[in-house]
Amino acid sequence: MKMKLILHVLAILLAVIGLFMLIPAGIALFYGETECFKAFMLPVLGFIPVGIGIYLLTRSNRNRTMSPRDGFMLVSLSWICASALGALPFYLSGAIPSYTDAYFETMSGFTTTGASILTAIEGLPYSILFWRSLTHWLGGMGIVVLTVAIFPLLGIGGLQLLKAEAPGPSVDKITPKIAHTAKYLWFIYLGLTVLETILLMFGGMNLFDALTHSFGTMATGGFSPKNTSVGFYDSPWIHWVITIFMVLAGLNFALYFKLLTGRIKSVLIDTEMKAYLLIFGLASLAITVSLLRNGVFDGFGEGLQYAAFQVASILTTTGYATTDYDLWPAFSKIILFLMMFVGGCAGSTGGGIKVVRIVTLFKLSVRELKMLIYPRSVFHLRLNKMVVKKDIISVITGFVFLYIFSLLVTTTVVASGGYDILSSFSTALVTVGNIGPGFNLVGPTMNYAFFQPGIKWFLSLAMMMGRLEIYTVLVLFTPWFWKKL
Repeated sequence: MKMKLILHVLAILLAVIGLFMLIPAGIALFYGETECFKAFMLPVLGFIPVGIGIYLLTRSNRNRTMSPRDGFMLVSLSWICASALGALPFYLSGAIPSYTDAYFETMSGFTTTGASILTAIEGLPYSILFWRSLTHWLGGMGIVVLTVAIFPLLGIGGLQLLKAEAPGPSVDKITPKIAHTAKYLWFIYLGLTVLETILLMFGGMNLFDALTHSFGTMATGGFSPKNTSVGFYDSPWIHWVITIFMVLAGLNFALYFKLLTGRIKSVLIDTEMKAYLLIFGLASLAITVSLLRNGVFDGFGEGLQYAAFQVASILTTTGYATTDYDLWPAFSKIILFLMMFVGGCAGSTGGGIKVVRIVTLFKLSVRELKMLIYPRSVFHLRLNKMVVKKDIISVITGFVFLYIFSLLVTTTVVASGGYDILSSFSTALVTVGNIGPGFNLVGPTMNYAFFQPGIKWFLSLAMMMGRLEIYTVLVLFTPWFWKKL
């Protein structure tokens, strides 16, 4: 591995995070939060000399093209180090006295999981709440993708990094140059964030709340500056705006680029998008009917409002809540439980298995059934009217197996702390899937503060594995990764 190049890029990436810390530092200064201002400035001022030193010592490396091995190592180290640095303001300000809890909260933020150890959220300083939500926004599109966008200035190839970072079974280059792809993705991401912020302010939110909720929505993260999440706002307008933007955030961002460039036909035939919207619509209607039949809500409009919001929140792995769905009828909870296995689309900010993998495996199962009846026939598996290659099917099958295996291992580790099976499996499902709230002990009105420190560190690793699509992290633990070629 090219360790000099890895350290070189790592120094740049952490410097980018340090620069973003200046924003909450300014907010702390504005609100007179002196201790918080110090807590943000100490990591920034302390890291700058170290970062500059590493940058200067490693810039002489001539070979600046990364191999897949380099990309996997750098991306994993990036998320570990970013969380370590990002946790310092929480810890130094005293907002989160335990560094273990501060690291868990930060990893949950950067991975857009939304699992929190905080109980009294509204009592925290504005700067801390803003940084908490900003970690979502930076991690949503990917701090590594942001770094790739500035690579042309550094003469570094970024394709392997984007492959290791981007969520989904494959990475589509929407422009000939990978750095341009990263820039377009971030511009679309920024544009949607600004639009949602404006619409939320139109619905009555102040600028601070609108920004922090937009960060959580577009990143599909779920951190809210309110103790009761979005349920704090008894406003159908706000609920529907966030619902719509959660659904938009769960779509493949490459589709937005195609829309902007006039390729509407290629968007309309997208198999994954149609399946994603169908799942969202059917699940929302099914839960609405269930809620009305059980008398939870009186009118169809109100029932659909709450049902659609929660389906969008769980399906896209955002994790916001407008009510305690743990009190809903069993049928409604089962639908939400199934949504936790699906996730958003490939190329979105959502987590989970991803819709395209679910669709591919469904089509694969149908093809196997056909072959049992017509063993001599040849049936091709198609997505978007194109034949899916066998190697892609193998990768998807392997991923789903490793995903389920990761869920079982995480469930076992959590259960070792003495927790019931539903809470343990729910915790595994919502951390590996980057969802946030689950059921029972980790339901929408609960938090993760009660877990032992060892389990919190393991769950931090589980969140990172889920965000980086399992393979990127697990490959580091294989013996052949470290063998010299």
